[in-house]
Amino acid sequence: MIALGLIGGPVSHSLSPKLHNAALQANGIMGEYCLYPINPQEPEKLLNILSKVRSGEITGLNVTIPIKQSVIPLMDELTDTSRSIGAVNTIYSKDGRLYGHNTDAPGFTADLKENCVFQNYSGKKVIVLGAGGSARAVVWALRQMSCLVTIAARDPAQGRSLIDEFRRQSNYMEINSISLDHESLKPYIENTNIVINTTPVGMFPNINESPWPNGLPLPGGAFIYDLIYNPGKTNLVTTAHQMGLRAVNGLGMLVEQAALAFEIWTGISAPRNVMVSAMKLNL
Repeated sequence: MIALGLIGGPVSHSLSPKLHNAALQANGIMGEYCLYPINPQEPEKLLNILSKVRSGEITGLNVTIPIKQSVIPLMDELTDTSRSIGAVNTIYSKDGRLYGHNTDAPGFTADLKENCVFQNYSGKKVIVLGAGGSARAVVWALRQMSCLVTIAARDPAQGRSLIDEFRRQSNYMEINSISLDHESLKPYIENTNIVINTTPVGMFPNINESPWPNGLPLPGGAFIYDLIYNPGKTNLVTTAHQMGLRAVNGLGMLVEQAALAFEIWTGISAPRNVMVSAMKLNL
């Protein structure tokens, strides 16, 4: 029997247990995926659960906000992807050593290409709302596709810090940072092709909130992608639809990043159709 789970906080809203338990059942694997609420102010609790992964008592963990970055120093090894992104969302052990990986980036890329109308992303202008762990994965993925990225963060210093880290790597020069407010975003309205929300604003239970500034129209003709999947139709997605824009939530990314993690933990191909069905039944 294998034990899997999600660490971070809050996690009570997460549908990951439904998704992974359905995958385990579909493959005839005895096991369970559980929620482990942890925040950065609980270092002893975090160290305790990581020790269980190292010993094999827990097979693997997913990591969500706000500890995707704070777990990095606690890993013995980082994959090239997680090291470049600077965030971990998947943890597993091998020979008693803890490995940190990131499946958010490939999960996001796969879902964006599945839903977005563009055939070629090179030179596309993208606004990323937020500068946390999820934003790191998204920005990294967008730069792999040669997009021109603007990070809009409520904390401009956090956005600049992210950019400074990426600029120290090759092929990360076309990124800039602005404040996430009406006046800063206004000049970008005419030319933006894609807007991506990586913040938790609008997530259950605060479903009436939006990360996009009040009174500022979304860029006309832009594709809107909200990483939030609960609720299934966020305030941001609803506003986009009202403007006649194409917009999707993060359900597809959730399933794909989870499927990739599942395959790392089990060595078995993930039943993506089963996982999608499990999500839709619970949204």
